[in-house]
Amino acid sequence: MALSHKAKKRWSLVILLVGLPVYIVVCLNVISLFDRPPFLVELLVFLVLGILWALPFKFVFQGVGQMDPEAED
Repeated sequence: MALSHKAKKRWSLVILLVGLPVYIVVCLNVISLFDRPPFLVELLVFLVLGILWALPFKFVFQGVGQMDPEAED
C-alpha cells in the first residue's frame, strides 16, 4: 500500500507532533524506574532510543521534503 505524497506529509506531521512527544514521555518514565547508570551508559541508551523511534516510520518520511512528483508544473 503506497501512500500519496500528501498523505505522507500529513502522517509525518502527526508522527512528529503527537507520536514523538508520547514516545519521549514513555521512554523517560521507563528509564526513571531504574537506578541512574553511569554517564556513558545513559548516553548510549538515549542515543539508541533516539534512533529507534524513526526506524518503523522510515517509509513515511522518505521524500516528504521533496516536491510532489505528481504535481503539475
